[in-house]
Amino acid sequence: MISTTGTVCPYCGWPDDAEPFHMVSRHGTATGSTVWTRCGCGSLQVRAVDNGGARIVSRSRPADVPWSPAGQ
Repeated sequence: MISTTGTVCPYCGWPDDAEPFHMVSRHGTATGSTVWTRCGCGSLQVRAVDNGGARIVSRSRPADVPWSPAGQ
């Protein structure tokens, strides 16, 4: 999967387009697909994949990281 964002996970610092990430599910859409992945640190990510590559459009924090308003 090729990332077009050049971003890293804010929780572990691992590049979004690098292994390890675990594909949870893939769903076809009219323009490509939506892929749910889990980063090595446990963060769940939603990736929109089309002809331009992959973009992370939503991300959760890992289960062991407490919510903080300062983290927004």
